[in-house]
Amino acid sequence: MRISKYISCTLLTSILLISCGGGSDSEPPIDPVVPVVLDPSAATLIFPDDNTECNEGIINANDESKSTVNFQWSTSENTDSYEIKIKNLDTGSVTTAISSTNQTDVLINRGTPYEWYVISLANGASSTATSDTWTFYNQGPGIENYAPFPAVAINPQRGATISNTNTTVTLEWSTSDVDDDIISYEVLFDNIDAPTTSLGTTIEPNIEATIMTGNTYYWKVITTDSFGNTSSSELFEFRVE
Repeated sequence: MRISKYISCTLLTSILLISCGGGSDSEPPIDPVVPVVLDPSAATLIFPDDNTECNEGIINANDESKSTVNFQWSTSENTDSYEIKIKNLDTGSVTTAISSTNQTDVLINRGTPYEWYVISLANGASSTATSDTWTFYNQGPGIENYAPFPAVAINPQRGATISNTNTTVTLEWSTSDVDDDIISYEVLFDNIDAPTTSLGTTIEPNIEATIMTGNTYYWKVITTDSFGNTSSSELFEFRVE
């Protein structure tokens, strides 16, 4: 009888131990920590300065019509690299440079107007951030007076669709000049994509134009300074409902 009781107790204890130990295999796995990627912020441009003449470039030894300019901007938050866009305002061609720091050297034409901006990039981020756009003249040999910067459309904005509530629209633009000696604007306006009809000249950065429903209109601005230097804007267009 004692042996039977001892065996029964031992068996019961073993069953209990097995039952208690079996729970350790059912613990849920720990989820891995997924890092949060923050979108980058926009950089602030530093050099070349806006609406100025850049005279700090290094002239190319093999081609004196070009010089190397050091573009600089502020370091932006949550950014791994920067994409620099430099547009030749005479030809419309765009040069792109990539940098992992807040500056880069780029070879560009001398005696030429440019605009530039910087795009902040972050690895794995869902979006980018773009700086303001600045314009400058890269200094050329023997130039004492610079042509105005090409005008930029303000109203109607490029590619806009407007309602025909009136029979006229006020065309507005902005421009600047290193020498600050702009004397007039001439506006070419038409419903063909190579406008030749002149709306006349004005000293103000705006002019009235007649419009009709259902048409697409094209326009450009020719800016003249006191030395007779001129600049022609890009072609702007808008549609009238």
